[in-house]
Amino acid sequence: MVFRSIVVAWSLAVLAVRAIPLGVNIVSHTSNVPCTGNSASDRSVWCDHDIHTDYYNVVPDTGVTREYWLELVNVTAAPDGVPRTVLTVNGTVPGPTLYADWGDRIKVHVHNGLENNGTSMHFHGVRQNNTNTQDGVSSITQCPVAPGESITYEWRATEYGSTWYHSHFALQAWGGVFGGIIINGPASANYDEDAGVLFLNDWDHRTVDSLYQQAQISGQPWLQTGLINGTNVWVEESDGEVVGSRFEMTVSRGKSYRLRIYSAAIGASLRFMIDNHVLMVIAADLVPIQPYNTTSLLLVAGQRYDVIVTANQDAVASDFWIRSIPQVACSKVHNVDNIKGILHYGTGNASTPTTSPWNFTDSCLDEPASSLVPIVPVDASPEMTWNSEMTNASLNADGLIRWSMGPTSFKSEWDNPTLLQVANGTTVWPEVAHVVPFEGVNEWIAIEIQAGTSEPHPIHLHGHDVLILASGTGQYVRDNVSLQLHNPPRRDTVMLPGDGYMVIAFQTNNPGAWLLHCHIGWHQAEGYAMQFLVRYAEIESMIDTTALETTCRAWDRYMAIASPEDDSGI
Repeated sequence: MVFRSIVVAWSLAVLAVRAIPLGVNIVSHTSNVPCTGNSASDRSVWCDHDIHTDYYNVVPDTGVTREYWLELVNVTAAPDGVPRTVLTVNGTVPGPTLYADWGDRIKVHVHNGLENNGTSMHFHGVRQNNTNTQDGVSSITQCPVAPGESITYEWRATEYGSTWYHSHFALQAWGGVFGGIIINGPASANYDEDAGVLFLNDWDHRTVDSLYQQAQISGQPWLQTGLINGTNVWVEESDGEVVGSRFEMTVSRGKSYRLRIYSAAIGASLRFMIDNHVLMVIAADLVPIQPYNTTSLLLVAGQRYDVIVTANQDAVASDFWIRSIPQVACSKVHNVDNIKGILHYGTGNASTPTTSPWNFTDSCLDEPASSLVPIVPVDASPEMTWNSEMTNASLNADGLIRWSMGPTSFKSEWDNPTLLQVANGTTVWPEVAHVVPFEGVNEWIAIEIQAGTSEPHPIHLHGHDVLILASGTGQYVRDNVSLQLHNPPRRDTVMLPGDGYMVIAFQTNNPGAWLLHCHIGWHQAEGYAMQFLVRYAEIESMIDTTALETTCRAWDRYMAIASPEDDSGI
């Protein structure tokens, strides 16, 4: 299998400003024998473990540390053939994929080479067991990293599968600061080859920062197009010239491929399909599931699915469209029929496919709960502490849109993150910080979220997988809705239906300050968030106060000459 994609007009000047190794992976300790037993004939095994091992309580001790260096830089680039300013990781979008094995330790050095821009790096879906300080969220676990400064994150791969890293500073992730993470481990179905990451984005020829003011006045802006793995084509309005290039995935007839599909959209809900090919779904976010077949998958912002695609078409056709289709009911993207790549059989160059899409219903709902059955079962306790939140939008004193979860729009402080306040003994929090404390050890928490508008929202919880106990349209009435307590769907990003509700649950088994927020970038910046302070008494001992304060002092020096904060702080 070969991925082939040409991105037009990447600035060659990038090569001159890279001061650190590019995508370097140094294995600093390899005393243990590498894992064996996982092969195309049996992907369910992994050394002394298998797909049924309870990865919440069992983690292989590989003795391996994988070390990466990432530099964030501004470039002028043309992912779809139209040049614009792009924020990149090591000069590319997406950034380099980080690889590890289940149980490895990961060390990521991030250098902020961006112009006039703070940063942070969040490892989306990574539970950060007892490493809350490494979650990489501006205003929560750290001050932003000032331009010219660096930070190092260290954490352990206690789970396995497909996830991603992205900036958690303002709208930076959707300017291009993101990339894939692959943590190797067992799988719930066999395949011949791992095809790697496939990112889906909505995209515009204007930067997200330039669109933010419009978003605050009139809601989500309409975007012009989308990308598949950082590339697409565009038809120039002036002369009809086609610029850019298609993403291509080359396969061998008869082989099966594991494909890791990511939504890095800022707002759109994207339906993924490959013409004439059935997708066998084997994981949702970082949760292995019982395999099931489908012809298309809806991915909302932040979600991932692992699928197996078998190159089983006859010799008559050799090229098939790969499609990312914005769902009209909940997306504002114009170019809905031309966000495409090519699945190519054989060698040589691909031709323009003539295939047709699978039939589908334009929808903004997650995959059915009955399809997402976790391999490792977890039951929610019937005895839970309840927290209820209403989400809504309103105008602030300046007439700008602000979203809320509960009584107020969320607002944190870049220069005074939650963990610094914990280290300083803070126990009383301002209403706008929306801190909800949970002191119980291994207590079950149920979060009831009611949508106050017709707009659906992808809700992401840091530090935990959430159990999806119920979801539906209309007003939630606790006594009238049955909760699925026995092995419900489990993931880290869940779609809240418009004019509807969801009930999610998690266990307080991971101390820290954890953010719960909408993963639509505009809404996140406009205050659609809250934070849980789990087991406060245990958090301070995890904080490296010296490292935290060093980053904050550098940030304070930068802010003395920079622009003030103009969003929610996360």
